[in-house]
Amino acid sequence: MRIAIVTHVVRHNDGQGRVNYEIARAALAEGHQVTLLASHVAPELASEARLQWVETKVGRFWPTKLFKQQIFALKTALWLRSHKKEYDVLHVNGFITWAKADVNTAHFVHGGWLRSPYYPFKLTGGLWSAYQVLYSRVNARLEHWAYQRSKIIAAVSEKVAIEIRANGVAGERIEVVYNGVDTRAFRAARMQGADRKSFGLQDDACLLLFVGDLRTPRKNLDTVLKALVQLPANVQLVVAGYIPGSPYPDEAKALGIAHRVHFLGLVKNMPTLMHSVDAFVFPSRYEAMSLSLLEALAAGLPVITAKTAGGAEIIGADCGIVLDDPDDATALAGAITTLADAPELRREMGEAARLLADQFGWARMARRYLDLYRGFANQAGAAAASGEAQADGGAAKAAALTKNATVSAVPSVVPSLTNQSQAWPV
Repeated sequence: MRIAIVTHVVRHNDGQGRVNYEIARAALAEGHQVTLLASHVAPELASEARLQWVETKVGRFWPTKLFKQQIFALKTALWLRSHKKEYDVLHVNGFITWAKADVNTAHFVHGGWLRSPYYPFKLTGGLWSAYQVLYSRVNARLEHWAYQRSKIIAAVSEKVAIEIRANGVAGERIEVVYNGVDTRAFRAARMQGADRKSFGLQDDACLLLFVGDLRTPRKNLDTVLKALVQLPANVQLVVAGYIPGSPYPDEAKALGIAHRVHFLGLVKNMPTLMHSVDAFVFPSRYEAMSLSLLEALAAGLPVITAKTAGGAEIIGADCGIVLDDPDDATALAGAITTLADAPELRREMGEAARLLADQFGWARMARRYLDLYRGFANQAGAAAASGEAQADGGAAKAAALTKNATVSAVPSVVPSLTNQSQAWPV
């Protein structure tokens, strides 16, 4: 099977990039041929003999991310159009190319974020705010167009599936395929134990962990800081994320809690960090499906999140607390207090979290995508065989080939289509 995947980057430390990394790696392990249209591919993948990397660069001189995305979409579409015979299945990620896809993974729904009551930007809010509104509106239209043209949409959570259906996409074309997590890495870190000293963290503090983009209000670190003000001094916050351009270090100072908030920047050894803290706090105002949340579960951390985060749908009372309103700092402080005052409860929740994470391995996710690919490849093969047979005058033989190929495709595609709303990994 020859698989073409369009994504911006394929590497470990990127959400969408990690998903496509694991899919490509699994496909190569099964002996398939993989073509990646991307601007960056992890070196260990790029060196594989059966992998073709179509390096798609976009010049830095383009003024905004919106323009750069359009150039990338145009370049990839032109390549795909002129190399149609070099792949059997095309997998894309949202609106990323102008080409029509077989499988389209929805990692984010701009239309859902735009309609959210927590959407903070306005056309009248200044130049940056107006640009964000324009960016969201343009991407909402483009992604809707892309989903309408894709044969199957793989939503990374039930929340995403609901939002795509609300945009008018037929439900039978939507699959819920959850992202995965490397449970082995977190199991190994657990064996090594906590290492607060290497991160400059206090041994006697109750440590909360927040992971995310620190330059956007969507992740909602501001509410976590406001909640921390209401909590005892022994409760401290560890923040992992890119710091330059972030307003939150200054906000922590303004709130008088800078000594209790530890900004670590980008963290390479996340499994060890997660095993060094007591709970994971992630009340995102809008999220499709956070990889960090799955990693926290794999690390055995009790989770505090909000209904507005896609991952909340898998969090039960046995392993976490789900808030109704992500902006309710008092409710968040109460949830943190519940965990901070109960070490035994944290331990029990952590065990339940680990068991839940075991259901979300990368291998399982990759197998699901490969099953989808096989369905399309079988159908394409049947159509090609039918055309050749009819051209030779063998209509009966063509019908048999088509029937056999269709039957072989049914187990891998149809069962999941009959249950597109399921809330567990397949």
